[in-house]
Amino acid sequence: MNIVVLGAGESGVGAAILAKEKGFEVFVSDKSEIKDKYKKEMTDHSIEWEEKQHTEGRILAADEIIKSPGIPESAPIIKALRSKGTKIISEIEFAGRYSNSKMICITGSNGKTTTTMLTYHILQKAGLKVGLAGNVGFSLARQVAYGDFDYYVIELSSFQLDGMYEFKADVAVLLNITPDHLDRYEYKFQNYIDSKFRIVQNMTEKEHFIYWNDDPIIQKELEKRDIKATKCPFAMEKEDGLAAYIENEILNITVKNTTFDMELNKLSLKGQHNVYNSMAAGITACIADINKSTIRESLSDFRGVEHRLEPVAKVRNVLFINDSKATNVNSCWYALQCMKTPVVLILGGKDKGNDYSEIESLVKDKVRAIVCLGVDNAKLHAFFDGKVPVIDDALSMKEAVEKSFSFAQKGDTVLLSPCCASFDLFQSYEDRGCQFKEQVKAL
Repeated sequence: MNIVVLGAGESGVGAAILAKEKGFEVFVSDKSEIKDKYKKEMTDHSIEWEEKQHTEGRILAADEIIKSPGIPESAPIIKALRSKGTKIISEIEFAGRYSNSKMICITGSNGKTTTTMLTYHILQKAGLKVGLAGNVGFSLARQVAYGDFDYYVIELSSFQLDGMYEFKADVAVLLNITPDHLDRYEYKFQNYIDSKFRIVQNMTEKEHFIYWNDDPIIQKELEKRDIKATKCPFAMEKEDGLAAYIENEILNITVKNTTFDMELNKLSLKGQHNVYNSMAAGITACIADINKSTIRESLSDFRGVEHRLEPVAKVRNVLFINDSKATNVNSCWYALQCMKTPVVLILGGKDKGNDYSEIESLVKDKVRAIVCLGVDNAKLHAFFDGKVPVIDDALSMKEAVEKSFSFAQKGDTVLLSPCCASFDLFQSYEDRGCQFKEQVKAL
């Protein structure tokens, strides 16, 4: 079989290595420049590759395409492949064919990285042979090629789920669904919802589906769908049928004839959204039969995720918080909800079809000033002008941090929680967060 891999990042190169390992003919094509480390790795594995172009004839001759999640359906080469009827799958789908490991799959518009890392932390601490994959860690395909694990904790974006067909999760976690990436889904929210629900496809009564019971979108979809998996809903308030809830400041979990409880104030992650993340990870750990004392210890000593509500420094009694991972409006809503002081908010970037009304009341209540950090801030000004005392623009992180600091008063928080993708001024949300931290430390 002739396999072509489109995109030569971690996902694509991992898929190419596994395909080569399994004896397929492999060709890797990337429209952009490929990082040197990946070029060397492909050359070392005798994998043919090209960069800065797509040789259409070669690609259209493929029996199957493994597509990087970053490539949209609107790309000309994808349109050409679709019209030809070529099968296009994701790296996760491909890797899943060659692994019998237990797959713990986590998605949601917000909180998925934190929940993935927390779940991985618990399983690792329990001494299980566990890999971390998807949007974090090394690609699943690479790990399957190089030796495999007993368990994988996989963070899945909607883009990865779109290319998954036969893959089956042993545990599927759906944290929440709010509008995101609508530019990739024809600006139709239902298309994005359908993408998220692909996480439960192929599941049977033997597998477990963990979800937030109070999410109105999830509830509406559950009524429409015949989901076979054993349902494990969680919510803040106790009611019948919940796998996890809070009562008298105690987190309670009941699943698979196991009960677990822990004081809320012992959780290392603070904020209501992190209680939900801890519930989802705790339910997963109970399903995996992890010792209760290990779960308790792990939930109390987990350190959190870089670029997600990450305290950077206090400068002259102004706290700077890096929430660069907040690439949609709902993430920013969670961040603002956690704030106990007046806020100077840094917003902006590549808008993905955002509706800022979701954070309007929190901005009016908590935000002293907004600094718009982006190439085009017109949409931010159209919505927020007149709703905060000060709103200003910045074209670099240095300018954004210096302006924010000048607007802040003693005891305030400067919060980078952009609501937008980073690609107008930065390479990635990580690059944006790191530049923020550098500029704060330079004050």
